[in-house]
Amino acid sequence: MSLQTPESEWDIIIKAKSPVLDLKFHDLWRYRDLLFVFVKRDFVSFYKQTVLGPLWFFIQPLFTTFVFSFVFGNLAGISTDGLPQFLFYLSGITAWNYFADCLTKTSTVFKDNAAMFSKVFFPRLILPLSIVASNLVRFGVQLILFLLAIFYYSIFRDVQFQFRMALLLFPFLVLLMALLGLGLGLIITALTSKYRDLTFLISFGVQLLMYGTTVIYPLSAASAKYKYLIQLNPMTPIIETFRYGFLGKGSFSSWSLSYAALITLVLLVFGVFLFNRTEKNFVDTI
Repeated sequence: MSLQTPESEWDIIIKAKSPVLDLKFHDLWRYRDLLFVFVKRDFVSFYKQTVLGPLWFFIQPLFTTFVFSFVFGNLAGISTDGLPQFLFYLSGITAWNYFADCLTKTSTVFKDNAAMFSKVFFPRLILPLSIVASNLVRFGVQLILFLLAIFYYSIFRDVQFQFRMALLLFPFLVLLMALLGLGLGLIITALTSKYRDLTFLISFGVQLLMYGTTVIYPLSAASAKYKYLIQLNPMTPIIETFRYGFLGKGSFSSWSLSYAALITLVLLVFGVFLFNRTEKNFVDTI
């Protein structure tokens, strides 16, 4: 008589080896309640014991926008493609913040959750996905602020905006920003589990990357000498399309957006490959 139990009778089967690109979507769906718990945890812990709480959702982009308007708009005199400075910088900051938050917070997943990973089993990709989802809430609030600013300028400042058909691509743009930040974050967190020095370069590198994107200047104002380098940044066509759709100014190219989508897909696949490969033994090295 066989003492072995058929695999079909088990809810979860943990194997020593599995394909590195096996995302185990069925496990992610089974643990969807845990995903919601992590999203709630991220939201509560970030603003816990703060006086203003969720108001920081509005304060941070507003303060950054005012600083950018004063420094880059008034002092440096950088062109904003004829758009009001406040709206130009707020549009770039809104899109960039979501990507940057997904990247920086995902890049420390292994280090920040080492104790949990070593004691409890659950699909490891749940945590990076929860970061992307929780940041989406913050992005949604800042998007409302951006739309209110458009309403204010159109009603009280008599500024005419021409919404473009590219606005229909907005859900696709949000998906690209999320997956691009997720893919890069997975690559970095896999590398930092072994090479801890990279941790100190994350925030600095993200800041430098922002200056290589059209957040503080339009693509039309970029120097011809470096314009092609700026266009190689996959966030450039995303932000340009975001502005073009909402404000009617900026550059839109289906080829550039397709390039951004291709780079995003490559980085995501490579990030999942490294993440799945590293999570099997990262506790021994971190």
